[in-house]
Amino acid sequence: MATGIKDKVAILGMGCSKFGERWDCGAEELMVEAYTEALADAGIETKQIQAAWLSTCFDEVNVGKSGLALSTTLRLPNIPVTRVENFCASGSEGFRGAVYAVAAGACDIAVAVGVEKLKDTGYGGLPASSRGTIGALVNPNMSAPGNFAQLASAYRAKHGVNKDDLKRAIAHVSVKSHANGAKNPKAHLQKEVTLEQVMNAPIVAEPLGLFDCCGVSDGAACAIVTTPEIARAMGKQNIVTVKALQLALSNGLESSHNSWDGSYFHTARIAAKRAYDEAGIRNPRDELSMIEVHDCFSITEFVTMEDLHISPEGGALKDVLDGFYDADGKIACQIDGGLKCFGHPIGASGIRMLYEMYLQLQGRAGPRQRNNPRLGLTHNLGGGPNANVCSVAIIGEYN
Repeated sequence: MATGIKDKVAILGMGCSKFGERWDCGAEELMVEAYTEALADAGIETKQIQAAWLSTCFDEVNVGKSGLALSTTLRLPNIPVTRVENFCASGSEGFRGAVYAVAAGACDIAVAVGVEKLKDTGYGGLPASSRGTIGALVNPNMSAPGNFAQLASAYRAKHGVNKDDLKRAIAHVSVKSHANGAKNPKAHLQKEVTLEQVMNAPIVAEPLGLFDCCGVSDGAACAIVTTPEIARAMGKQNIVTVKALQLALSNGLESSHNSWDGSYFHTARIAAKRAYDEAGIRNPRDELSMIEVHDCFSITEFVTMEDLHISPEGGALKDVLDGFYDADGKIACQIDGGLKCFGHPIGASGIRMLYEMYLQLQGRAGPRQRNNPRLGLTHNLGGGPNANVCSVAIIGEYN
């Protein structure tokens, strides 16, 4: 019987490029920037890597349809390289491939690299999907902000939340993330904003204003993984291991009938429960130290607090306004600034989230450092509320 991968895989090293409008370089330079940091952090040479995964979404403006871009750019030693894509959860999918290869004993050291030159698409947001099975579920007249704004409307209706109270709560989410991002030199946006600025900003899709929507950025992130035994043999201290890694995908239920009320992410609740079971977590509200969630819009982060079973049903508003998820709160959320300040280069985001959790667990997060963190969770979502891919990963100290 399968027992999961808890503590079977250690993160040997990680790297992250500067995120932003990187007109100065291509996807290749971004990959090298992230990989060079990860390789130095791991303390190994390229010839020791035995398998690689490359995550990117829009191949037309990035690296093409195969893994050759990664293999040739990094001069990998003729090893297997797999290019993966799973909507906005592509980065998590690449990491999953590398982690599972090591856990299975197929290789000793593997690397996952995520990259996206999103600015080069020419879109102000994400290019829309209009073909295939998923295309049939997408309303061509609906924007991403409009789609997620409906999540806010459904949440209000279900829980009887006052419109102004909800807007104030999601504004707090944005203010908190900007305050954190201002301390991060790798973030795209590094400027604090006030509650008044967020509340009075131009509306994009009611109730989401300008500061409630993440930006469009370029970036790359990298993770090198191995076994805890190999990491220890290399003299590594403060070893960080993967406690759980779960993926849940919509099966059409949300779009087929009215059993789903539109106020939450069905897949997130499933993936979170599976991840907690795999990691042996019984009470995430008490056991988690920090989380990185897919805050493509502030309302997404807000709703996710309940989907991750941290805030009680209908209780996210009180927790958010009480500062539970602030940098100095019980569970820090988006301690690095999140998608709100990094933007969302799709192939990189899932790995970038893990990068911050990894730095925090090793006590290397600088002015953002939390006091003695033990467990970090990342939540990476691809698609919309009615059809999506959700990945939940948990990493922590090796015991």
